[in-house]
Amino acid sequence: MLPLDLALFHAINAGATTAPMVIAAARWVSLDLPLAVGGGLLIYATLGNAAQRRALAIALAAMVLAWIAVQCLRQYAPVPRPAQLGVGMQWLEHGARAGFPSMHAAAAFALATAVALARMHRLAMLLGIVAVAMAWSRVSLGVHFPSDVIAGAVTGAIAAWIVHAQSAFAAGLLSPQTQGVNRRRRFSAYWCRPARPWARRR
Repeated sequence: MLPLDLALFHAINAGATTAPMVIAAARWVSLDLPLAVGGGLLIYATLGNAAQRRALAIALAAMVLAWIAVQCLRQYAPVPRPAQLGVGMQWLEHGARAGFPSMHAAAAFALATAVALARMHRLAMLLGIVAVAMAWSRVSLGVHFPSDVIAGAVTGAIAAWIVHAQSAFAAGLLSPQTQGVNRRRRFSAYWCRPARPWARRR
């Protein structure tokens, strides 16, 4: 563990002198805010247009990819959580499983990045604030080190970029313009009429 990581953890982690309101806010962000965001996005998708629903579907795929990436990283780099090392104060109950990267941070940043890549700027700004608040709450409550949430944010952003790029590539292949070019190429390559033999002898 880097000394800077530990120093940042102690600076952010809520202690005995932290105001109860701050701890309650951190718990709400960590436990209840994801449900509120999910419900809000469901309503947004229901009332939105097809392009917005497609963007949210891509964001959901990015979150799934981020979840898979976090699970793989935790298998290959099982970094213990602060409680397992006897560091700081914990304000949430959690299992003794690896904490690097943070799953909460990865999902939150995957969602925010995917929406930003879809150019839904106002929603992306709101979800970006939620992602930062989520990262703060996980460290404040003592369940993650700052390096955990930073790695989670990077993992989520990369997952969103990969899904967005693949989706854009697939949309380009299926676009009417691309299919028209492919048809013209196929026609010119395989269906062109050969010149008449008697026309060559003239």
